[in-house]
Amino acid sequence: MNYVVLICARGGSKGLPGKNLLPLSGTPLIGFSIKVAKQIKRVSRVVLSTDSHDIAQAAKEYGAEVPFIRPNTLLRMIVLND
Repeated sequence: MNYVVLICARGGSKGLPGKNLLPLSGTPLIGFSIKVAKQIKRVSRVVLSTDSHDIAQAAKEYGAEVPFIRPNTLLRMIVLND
């Protein structure tokens, strides 16, 4: 059985702005998540969901699929409904 890993990475972090792209030992935080997911033998795909073009680009460099950029209106709809 194969699994798909979905990583959700919002671009507008309030606690630590830009945290998904901040380097830790030369690797952005999002890169670590992707690397770990790709090391799991049963994982066949790593897919990233994001609203940031910069995060999407970094994720692609580490081998994740980024099929689309999430629209900002989707986030607003979720926040307004909470």
